[in-house]
Amino acid sequence: MSSTGNITKFLILCLVWGLTWIAVKVGVTSTPPMLFAATRFIFAGLVLLGWGAARGVLTLPCVRHIGRLLVTSLLMITLCYGPLFWGMKFVPSGTAAVLEMSLTPLALLAFGIALGEERWSGIRLGAMMLGVTGLIILFGPAAATPDAGLWTIFGLVAVAWAAISSAWGSVLARPLVSGYGSTTLSASTTLIGGILLLSVSLTIETDATAALVTLWNWQASAGWLFLVIFGSLIGYSIYLQLLRDIGPARAGSFAFVSPAIAVAVGAILAGETVTFQSITGMILMMLAAGGCLFADRIGAVVLMRKKA
Repeated sequence: MSSTGNITKFLILCLVWGLTWIAVKVGVTSTPPMLFAATRFIFAGLVLLGWGAARGVLTLPCVRHIGRLLVTSLLMITLCYGPLFWGMKFVPSGTAAVLEMSLTPLALLAFGIALGEERWSGIRLGAMMLGVTGLIILFGPAAATPDAGLWTIFGLVAVAWAAISSAWGSVLARPLVSGYGSTTLSASTTLIGGILLLSVSLTIETDATAALVTLWNWQASAGWLFLVIFGSLIGYSIYLQLLRDIGPARAGSFAFVSPAIAVAVGAILAGETVTFQSITGMILMMLAAGGCLFADRIGAVVLMRKKA
């Protein structure tokens, strides 16, 4: 991790995205899931465009980058959040969390190495495996679905694909963030991806048109507003900045911290029970996040000791 500022951003991202699972689950239980996601991103994109224009920080992408921008928007927004929100209708939130958050950092490292945005590191890979173990320990009971039906299986596949799609798009986005800034990329990807997702929603979700012109209940509205403000305007923008500044693998290690924050908040605000198993899983995940973030520094120390 390169600076105190990046550490602060990372912690904010972990906190914000650790709370978004609750908002998503509340929203998709009463509204068409793809419509819920699409309207969130379109609104956030318009707000970011207006804010960026007012500050004079928007930059029009050059012609040779248009294709990369469209593919990035498709992967990070449309093909990620559409399947994710849809899949969560059929998969328990604990199962979705352990699957999506286990795959995200691993996929980010794999795509990062494949596309030349990350270097191979045995320490980082070991830390990620430790984090996956911690996630399984933490969410193991909730993730058990012995009576899973066909729709549950489809939901699991959708959630898994969401993690892969997001990781692929994130690695492709890094050069764009470096060239155009996080505000321009956040605004353009959320708006483009949201519009594409809305078109899909209106095509395949039979109740989407009616829901678009109907007042939602207060729970769905509150969840939507939380996701717009904290999930997109704050969290997504910070995530893109971290992709640029510290790389996909380290930025993606938020997936090992956010679940622990969610469990802690549930214990404090909702009186949920925290077991020894939960504490063990969270400790492993925190160690994994530290290993991912400081892998280069740890490797340098190990190398110095070997030379000594």
